[in-house]
Amino acid sequence: MHAGRDGYLWILERKPDGALDFVDGKPFVYQNVFKSLDPKTGRPTYDETKVPHLNEKSSFCPGLWGGKDWPPEAYNPDTKLLYVPANENLCATITDVPVGERKPGELYIGVPIEGILNSLEFRPGVDASKPVNIGQLQAWDLNAGKKVWAHDFQDSALWGPVLTTAGGLVFAGGTSDRMFRAFDAKTGDVLWQTKLNTGVIGVPVSYAVDGVQYIAVQAGWGVDADRMLGGINKLLPEDRQVKVAPQGGVVWVFKVSDQLAAK
Repeated sequence: MHAGRDGYLWILERKPDGALDFVDGKPFVYQNVFKSLDPKTGRPTYDETKVPHLNEKSSFCPGLWGGKDWPPEAYNPDTKLLYVPANENLCATITDVPVGERKPGELYIGVPIEGILNSLEFRPGVDASKPVNIGQLQAWDLNAGKKVWAHDFQDSALWGPVLTTAGGLVFAGGTSDRMFRAFDAKTGDVLWQTKLNTGVIGVPVSYAVDGVQYIAVQAGWGVDADRMLGGINKLLPEDRQVKVAPQGGVVWVFKVSDQLAAK
């Protein structure tokens, strides 16, 4: 199972002979590029108006950083839920340029870097005069094929890799308010949170010493999370823009109390 940048939650089956068979695929955020999936192969049929062409503008949802970028999801075999750090309501408009226009040494991915940074748009119909739901920690029941809860983050993307534990907790950072949080794995309620020195895009880990459980995570903001934040800030009124603290890695370690684990 994988929640892709294309905004689809994919489920594949590994056969004894090593082959991968398509099982199911469905959007976990709003997307307007795939018109349908082949029920046997999972191969999508594209809306041709969303396919980029040279020197022409192309608009599509989700945006260039996708419904979920590289931060990993997590599966809990006790709750039987998959937890996805998603980003909703973000689209993009880009214009492809010929390779010949690339500057020496410049990052090249089909679009000038300035175009990437300025490509973000809110989904059509979103009222940007009010807080916009962007980041969304989702919990999916894969047997039922449905989302059972979601925790929304206003005016902030979610770049936090997810850790879920046997004690019924889900840990994630990834928001521009610098918070690191523990959620109830069954309900999505926030049980605990604390503000760190900067944003968290590191992967939380759990370990035990002498029977005591600890959670460690690295706080250190940057790269695409920072770039996306810059793009979001351009879409928001000045009084709602967020400036993440200076970059710099710090490893934080927290003890899981019996009270938190019992919740």
